[in-house]
Amino acid sequence: MILSHKQIEEIAAAITKDFHEFFFGVGFDDGKRFAQSTPIDQFARDYLGLRVSFARLSSDGSICGLTAYADTEYEIVDMGVKRIIPLKQNQVLLDESFLRSGQVEKLCGKRRFTLAHECAHQILYQYESDEGKTACRRMYAARPSFSLRDLKTHEDWNEWQANALGAALLMPQGEMDRAMWYLSHGKTLINYDGWFNYRDRMILTMLCQHLGVSKSAAIIRLRQLGHLEDRPYLEYHDPLEVRE
Repeated sequence: MILSHKQIEEIAAAITKDFHEFFFGVGFDDGKRFAQSTPIDQFARDYLGLRVSFARLSSDGSICGLTAYADTEYEIVDMGVKRIIPLKQNQVLLDESFLRSGQVEKLCGKRRFTLAHECAHQILYQYESDEGKTACRRMYAARPSFSLRDLKTHEDWNEWQANALGAALLMPQGEMDRAMWYLSHGKTLINYDGWFNYRDRMILTMLCQHLGVSKSAAIIRLRQLGHLEDRPYLEYHDPLEVRE
């Protein structure tokens, strides 16, 4: 199943509206409030019915999360020792690094996006045909255990969709539009090859802190929604910068 970006945005908008009514109550989107961050943990657990747990998923920290559509096992080789981790249907496994002392706040945005990405995989699976669902389940259930490469190979085609849907769930267009209206009064942020002037940098920082997302994820989403413009560094200008 291949969806267009417009279709993914439409799916995200419909799910977000339904989740807001489910979690916050009817009337939440009355237009008088500030932007609301997505409570992604409650979204995964209470709305989608997913079980979220943590485990060491790779020896180098390169794997942040996993999910499956049928009961299976995940195989990891760590320091030459092979371990098998049970991976159940409707379960999300996040890497244990997200829980380490001193890392929880630092990796908050990354953890939230990883969970949103895995939620997106489960949602996209529901949009598959019955035949497609059967094929997906068979891929997992046909073998007793999967290595990292096995898991990634047969989902490569779906990764871009999960990234796009995960971003749209974590940073819904309505909430991003609302935040930018309050923070920037509708003014587009300017990205000069990774540099921002003082005003735009503060707006981006406040947006990330309020929505619980990383700077890189916010920049990509703002660009998609037309709230950020890219210009070459040669055009960099900061009206608040004082030069001697």
